Amino acid sequence: MPAVGTYNQTLVLDMIRRSPSGVSRTELAELTGLSAQTLSNVARRLTAADLIVEGERVVAGPGKPRTLLRLNRSARFAVGIHLDPSIDTFVVVDLSGGVVAHMETPPNDASSSPELIAALAGSANALLRSADVPFDRVLGIGAAVPGPIDDATGMLLTPPLLPHWHHTRARDLLTEATGLPVVVEKDVVAAMVGELWADADHALRDAALLYYGAGVGLGVAIDGDAVRGRTGNAGDIAHLVVDPSGPRCQCGQRGCFGVTVAPEQLLLDAGVTTSLDIPWGTRRAAIDDLLTRARGGDPRALAVCAHAAEVLARAIVLMNNVLDAGTFVIGGPVWNRLSEVLEPRLRAVLPTIAQIATTRPLRLVEARLGTDLAAAGAACLVLDGAFTARTSGLMISAS
Repeated sequence: MPAVGTYNQTLVLDMIRRSPSGVSRTELAELTGLSAQTLSNVARRLTAADLIVEGERVVAGPGKPRTLLRLNRSARFAVGIHLDPSIDTFVVVDLSGGVVAHMETPPNDASSSPELIAALAGSANALLRSADVPFDRVLGIGAAVPGPIDDATGMLLTPPLLPHWHHTRARDLLTEATGLPVVVEKDVVAAMVGELWADADHALRDAALLYYGAGVGLGVAIDGDAVRGRTGNAGDIAHLVVDPSGPRCQCGQRGCFGVTVAPEQLLLDAGVTTSLDIPWGTRRAAIDDLLTRARGGDPRALAVCAHAAEVLARAIVLMNNVLDAGTFVIGGPVWNRLSEVLEPRLRAVLPTIAQIATTRPLRLVEARLGTDLAAAGAACLVLDGAFTARTSGLMISAS
């Protein structure tokens, strides 16, 4: 019975959270099937916990005016961290998942785990102070990291683009350094969780997310839950062959997805740089230069962006043939910077890909979390773990 009570509370809180203008008890009864007495008890508990507040009364036809229940956004907060080869991103989100503070720092090149963790903890604490967030309202920290990870221990194993972080026990060490609970998740899974948290109309309950940044990755949602895989490393699509005549990958194949649309490859092909070995700190400026050239009508830049868009479209079709997701969210740092020139071509090409095997048109949407996709998604991992109603929680455990 306590589990049922908890489930009802999280279910009602979720309904209120997804109704920005507020929702009445009558509407909640229609949405949830809970009795008026149960809803009254749940609303009282949520109000006592400061998670919701009663808003104005609304007159809608005959009968007693309805009192709207609203989310108290400042009741709880979470910190999100995204470790990336080019920039580390830190955010603080409120209970709605809205970003209330944001900070970026250059990646730390310290060689020891304690130094790396100390720098993360220092940045997270500094951001909380700048946002004037009460520490006792912070639920925890979510860290979005490139795979592979050990999901049982929260350890980064051997992420190719983060050599300094190899075999770092990020979860335990960051918990010790901050005094806050920490969850470590693969970046594309975190991004998918964040988009689900921001999805007020449940349009993404069955969907996929293409992440395009320093690398490419795939997030998947089935029935409203992000797919993590057996070891927490689902979503590695870098070696999906999308262009057999494309550049050679370190795996030995030609035209792997990751290397074909790698930002350094685009910059080299467009003549923005003369080498694939581009310092991470200058890549964003170089990508902006590519965009400027494309905007100005530079034929080489336009050709490179058009080819990249076609490759993205082909990859989306191939993945959707496997998943039958129907809806693809697309986002990530490189996509955000180049979407202006990539998206029109991608949308035009998508329906023409010969390999398409699904029976309905694909729906392509922009990630709602924008430039903070992975970092905000990491913070939403904490909120999701605390406040998402899952029927699995009703199961009687053998323990």
